[in-house]
Amino acid sequence: MEDKTKTSTCIYHFLVLNWYIFLSYYIPNIGKDEKLLKDFHDGGHSKYLTLLNLLLQAVFFGVACLDDVLKRIMGRKGIKFITSFRDLLFTTMAFPISVFVFLVFWALFHYDRERVYPKALDAFFPAWVNHAMHTSIFPLSLVEAILRPYHYPSKKLGLTLLTVFNLAYITRILWIYSQTGNWVYPVFASLRPLGIFIFFLVTYILSVSIYLLGERLNRWKWGATMKPWMKVK
Repeated sequence: MEDKTKTSTCIYHFLVLNWYIFLSYYIPNIGKDEKLLKDFHDGGHSKYLTLLNLLLQAVFFGVACLDDVLKRIMGRKGIKFITSFRDLLFTTMAFPISVFVFLVFWALFHYDRERVYPKALDAFFPAWVNHAMHTSIFPLSLVEAILRPYHYPSKKLGLTLLTVFNLAYITRILWIYSQTGNWVYPVFASLRPLGIFIFFLVTYILSVSIYLLGERLNRWKWGATMKPWMKVK
């Protein structure tokens, strides 16, 4: 691992950053004046994990770009804090959440799309937008996972941060329902309280599994070649 990040990596991160910035601005503004999209815009876009993930990816790749630039200017030792934050952000949130959104969305979509992404939305969200939100996030995260090694925190810290995020988002969903009487995701309307609890439990277990899979992937790809100093890159 060189102190200076490769130019190709810098360019890649810059392009992906701008892609996510574009999506984070463009998608929330689709059909703002359309009555059929009233539910989509009511309650703020933070109610949708898909849109939160786009913003999260933009933040992560922004930090990655900053890390790339500073590493080329100052070298590895001068930016340990930025690199550590980049690693923590990717390992505990950016990677597991993007893979989670990809898996859960397409599983529900193929099971019963009307409960997660009604066909009526096709008139406002072209196919490329759907794939930008729910498909491309997976290969982009996977490429990043194998592009360079990431230092994972202790399992206690990593899983605690992931759990806090899960609980915060579940609380957000329940709060919106208590205030409006409408579920953020139509699939919950067909479930009883026990079914909703089981759904949240299963999805939490899935998110933890993805986190552990990412850690194993990192170890499989880089474990044999990682040196002690790479742990604080």
